[in-house]
Amino acid sequence: MDILDEFDINIIKELEKDGRMAYSAIAANLKISNTMVHQRINRLTEQGILTGIKPVINEKKIGYDWGAFTGITLNKDHDSDRIIEELKNIPEITECYYITGSYTLYIKIIAKDHEHMRKVLYEKIDNIPGIAKTDSIIELGCAFKRNVSL
Repeated sequence: MDILDEFDINIIKELEKDGRMAYSAIAANLKISNTMVHQRINRLTEQGILTGIKPVINEKKIGYDWGAFTGITLNKDHDSDRIIEELKNIPEITECYYITGSYTLYIKIIAKDHEHMRKVLYEKIDNIPGIAKTDSIIELGCAFKRNVSL
């Protein structure tokens, strides 16, 4: 049995257009009942498929003109849980991934300008015990960002 059926997929597609859309509007667009939409969204949320409705912020519009992708090498990989908890305390870090290859972690940083980026890297991240080195690539702009296609 598939995890998502046609109704689930169509409800998710409606929410992708506008996450604040009323259940009644989704029901009307899909020609199904409000109750069905409500039950499906509740089930998708309980299963962890939908993890919430939240705003998507355009960082550049609020003054964060610099972005970087940074690979982090740790002294000891088993320290990753502690280091991740410390990285969570740095608000400029918006994403963090476990990866394979040369680094243990890969993060996305946003900053207002080059001086702000330098301070995040050198005064915040580099001061976390257990981080051996960082390697950053400056982002020049996002060509596109999307959810996986259903």
